[in-house]
Amino acid sequence: MKLGLGLYRHMLNKDYYQFARQCGCTHLIIHLADYYKNQIVTATDDQTNYGVSKTKDPIWSLDSMLRIKEEAENYGLTVYGIENFAPADWYDVLLDGPKRDEQMAYLKEIIRNTGKAGFKAFGYNFSLAGVWGHMKAAAARGGAMSNCFCADQLNLDAPIPNGQVWNMTYDADAEKGFMEDISYDGIWDRLKRFLDEMLPVAEEAGVELALHPDDPPMPMLRKTPRLVYQQELYDKLMDINRSPANTIEFCMGSIQEMQGSNIYEAIEQYASQGRISYVHFRNVKGKVPDYREVFVDEGDIDMLKALKIFHQYDFDGVFIPDHTPEIHCDAPWHAGMAFALGYMRAAMHSIQGNPLKEGDKDA
Repeated sequence: MKLGLGLYRHMLNKDYYQFARQCGCTHLIIHLADYYKNQIVTATDDQTNYGVSKTKDPIWSLDSMLRIKEEAENYGLTVYGIENFAPADWYDVLLDGPKRDEQMAYLKEIIRNTGKAGFKAFGYNFSLAGVWGHMKAAAARGGAMSNCFCADQLNLDAPIPNGQVWNMTYDADAEKGFMEDISYDGIWDRLKRFLDEMLPVAEEAGVELALHPDDPPMPMLRKTPRLVYQQELYDKLMDINRSPANTIEFCMGSIQEMQGSNIYEAIEQYASQGRISYVHFRNVKGKVPDYREVFVDEGDIDMLKALKIFHQYDFDGVFIPDHTPEIHCDAPWHAGMAFALGYMRAAMHSIQGNPLKEGDKDA
C-alpha cells in the first residue's frame, strides 16, 4: 500500500511537493484540468456557471507531463496518475454531440501521453452534472469546516443550461435553453461506446482507466441520470468491457454514502478481482440524501478494518485523502491533510507489520 496525496493544478509546485514528502507521501495523483475554484456551491446558490473550461490546454502535452514528473521526482515523489479530463475537451463525448470523434481523438492522445510519461492511472467521472450540490459547513469534529450534502436545501431538479457540463461552461455563446433529456440506458450506452474505443488505447499505453463513482451518489441530479450511484453498479461497469484497463477509482466516501452500501464487502469484492486502481481514503457520516464529510477517524467507516481488507487482498495501489475537513489555524488545508496523512501512514505501517522508523523513506 502506497501513501499519496492529490494535488490540484495550482498546487504543482515545490511548496506542495515538499509538504507531501514531509508528510511521508511517496506518490501523487495530479489534476491538470483548471477547475479547482469551482467545486463548491452554497445552499441557496442558483447560479449555473461555475467557471469556464479551456480546451486543448498545453498542460496536457507530453513535455508538460514529463516536466511535472521530473519536478515531483526531485522531491522523492512518483506521479501515479492523473484525475479528470477538462470538460471542454470531452463535452461532446459526454453529450454525444457533433464534435465527439474529434474530442475522442484528443482524449486518446492524452492517454498515450499519460503512458509515455510513465503514469499508471487516469481517473475519470463520466457524468453530466458532475460533482454538484456540496456545501461548506462547520460539520466535522470541533466545528471544522467540511463538505456536506443536504438535498432538502438544494434544487436538485435545476436543469443544466446549454453550453455547460460538469458544472463548467464550455460554450459561452450557446443557444439559450437546457440540456436535452437522456435515459439511464442512454448514458450507459455513451459510457460503453467511450470505453470500447478508449480501452484498447489505454491497454497499449499501459494506463488504467479508473471510473469514479457518482458524487453525490444520487440516482438523478439536475434532471440527468447518474451511472454508479449504487455499489452493485460497478458490476455493470466491469461487465460492459472486460479489459484489464477497465478499473475503479475506489472513493470510500462516495461508496459509503450510497444507500444500501457495505463498504467492507465492496473492498473485498473489487480488491479480490484486482479491479481497484487507486483509493480515495475519506470518511463520512450519513448517506444520501443527507451526509457530511468528517475526519478520517470519526466517521461511519472503520478505516482500520477497511485497510486490513485491502492488505488481505494484496492491494498495492495508492491511497490519497482526496479531501478532508479543514483544521482551524493559519493553514487549514495543510493541517487537515497532515492529520489525515499521519493517520494513514501509521495505520499502513501497523497493518503491514513495518514499524515507523526515524528517517524512513519507503513509507
